[in-house]
Amino acid sequence: MRIAVGSGNPVKRRAVEAAVQSTLESPRVEVVSVDSGVSEQPQGHAETITGAGNRAANALAAGEYDLGVGLEGGVAEFSGSAGLFLIMWAAATDGERTGRGAGPSFRLPGPIAERVDAGEELGSVMDDVLGENDVAKRQGAAGALSAGVVDRDDALAAGVAAAMGPFVTEHY
Repeated sequence: MRIAVGSGNPVKRRAVEAAVQSTLESPRVEVVSVDSGVSEQPQGHAETITGAGNRAANALAAGEYDLGVGLEGGVAEFSGSAGLFLIMWAAATDGERTGRGAGPSFRLPGPIAERVDAGEELGSVMDDVLGENDVAKRQGAAGALSAGVVDRDDALAAGVAAAMGPFVTEHY
């Protein structure tokens, strides 16, 4: 099965590979850089879900693929909980069906949330705060905010596994 991941980020490819290796027969995961159709820093669940869905559809349409998978990180508030949270959504589509799933959410520390609220992109803020480059291509904010217990690969793989439900079980 050929699977297109709608991103050139190696973390997203690894997350899809981890999520499908035990549930699909001979998966071949390829990266396809596509547009999400949403802002650089998605705000809220709706925009983040839309970005993941757009990436999945655009990746599928980019070639002869069986599935397109899109992953999108965003920030959102949750009713009943103070603060701004890192969120992540995944979508998988074969052109007829679409599965969606979310990874874990992490509350952003106040100074980081303030910068994101002011319009900065979370990846750039994390690079600055950690004094590193390309944090989003390695442990991500998830790894930094959990002291490495959950890295970005793991967090995104959980969302992809949830989105793959319609393609790996008969329950849908």
